[in-house]
Amino acid sequence: MFIGGVPFFGVPPRMYVTRHSHVVDHNLQDSLWNLYVRAYLPEAELTATHEMLDRLEFNDQMSLQSNRAWVVWDDGVPVAMTLIATDVRATRWLSELYFAKHYPERFRKGQVHYVVWAVVDPDYVAKGAVIHLGKHALAVEAAEGALLVFDTPESNQPQATGGAAELMVRLARMVSEADLIPITTQRYYAIDFVRPRESADSVGAQVGSDTESTMLTS
Repeated sequence: MFIGGVPFFGVPPRMYVTRHSHVVDHNLQDSLWNLYVRAYLPEAELTATHEMLDRLEFNDQMSLQSNRAWVVWDDGVPVAMTLIATDVRATRWLSELYFAKHYPERFRKGQVHYVVWAVVDPDYVAKGAVIHLGKHALAVEAAEGALLVFDTPESNQPQATGGAAELMVRLARMVSEADLIPITTQRYYAIDFVRPRESADSVGAQVGSDTESTMLTS
C-alpha cells in the first residue's frame, strides 16, 4: 500500500478528525471510498504495483474490527484518511512469520501495526490535512508503543533518504521520540519478448530451412 509526500503547512480551524473501526455504514463507506479514489488514482497511474484496492477490498478493510480509520473532515467533507491495522495476521501485506522472528516481543504483545493506506485529497495536500491526521493517529500509536510499519512506492520514495519516509518520521517526532527503521526493498522487473511468438517461430523455421539447404548443397 502508500504514504504520499506533502509539505508542512498550518491547519485551518474548520478541520476536525474522527476515529472509526468496523465501518459498515454504507453512506460513510461511500464518502470515504470517494476520497480514497480521488487521492489514489494519480498514484495508480504512476506505480506498477496494485496499490489501489477495489471497492470490495476497501469495504473489507474498513469493516475489520482490528483496523482503525482516522479521517480529517473539512466542513463535513472527508479530505484525508489513514487506515491502520493493529493485527498484522489479518492483513495480506505483511509476513507475520517475519515479524515474529525479527521482533518477537513486539509481535507477541500485538504492537506490530501496519499503515494500510494514508491518503489526502489532491486539493488539500498544501492545506495541512496530513499534519492534522498525523498528530491524532500517530499519538495513539506512540502511546501504545507500536512498531508502525508502512510502505511507499518509488514515486514517493525515489531514494533511501528523504521522501515519504522522512515525512513520516517528522510527523512521528511531533508526538513522541521515534526512530525510522528501514526494513526491506522490493523491485519489479519484466522480461520483454519483443516479437510475437508467431514471428519468433517463423524466424526459427527460416533459420532451420537455410541450414538444411546449405548442408545439401555443400
